Amino acid sequence: MALLLPLLTALALLTCRPGGSLGCALPGSHAQVSRDNLVLLGQMRRLSPFLCLRARKDFRFPREMLEGGQLREAQAAATVLRELLQQTFNLLHTERSSAAWSPAPLHGLRSGLHRQLEALDACLLQATGEGERATGEGERAPGMHGPVLAIKRYFQDIRVYLEDEGYSDCAWEIVRLEIMRALSSSATLQDSLAIKDGDLASS
Repeated sequence: MALLLPLLTALALLTCRPGGSLGCALPGSHAQVSRDNLVLLGQMRRLSPFLCLRARKDFRFPREMLEGGQLREAQAAATVLRELLQQTFNLLHTERSSAAWSPAPLHGLRSGLHRQLEALDACLLQATGEGERATGEGERAPGMHGPVLAIKRYFQDIRVYLEDEGYSDCAWEIVRLEIMRALSSSATLQDSLAIKDGDLASS
C-alpha cells in the first residue's frame, strides 16, 4: 500500500497560482476520491494473484517517459494525468468488465473516476482559456503529445491481452493489479506539479 500512497494526493496538488502553473484549483475532496478508488480496486479482487502466475504479462507502462522530464509544464502533466484516468475509465466501462467484477465496487470506482475527470476537465478548460488570452493563440502545452500517445498504446496493449486471454478471470485479475500499478506511477506527475508550484511560490 505504501507504493500507492503518492497517488492519493496527486490531483490535490494542482494549485491555483499564476504564471506557469495549471492555473486552477481542484476540489479538496479529490485526494479522498483517489483513496476511495484504491480501496474499491482492492475490493474488486476475485481470486488470488498466485493462481494467475501463468497469465502474467509486462505491459510496459511508460514510466520512464513520465519521469524523464518531458512534462515540463503543469498543463502537460495534468493532460497526461487526465488521459490515464480517462483510459482507465473507458477500460472499466464495458459490458465485459461489468461481467468480470461485482457491481457495487465497480460502480463506485467508475463514479469516482468520472468525478475526477470532470474536475480535471474544468481545470484544463480554465487553464487553456487563460493561456489563449495571455498569448493570443491556443497553443497546447509542450511535451504532452508523446506521453499521451504512450498511454493510449499501453491501454491498447491491455485490451489486446484481454481479448487474447478470452477475458478470463485471471486476465481480469492481472489487469486489476496493472491498473493499481499504473495509478501509483502517476506519483511522477504529482512531483512534477508540486515542484513547479513550489518554484513559483519561492520566486
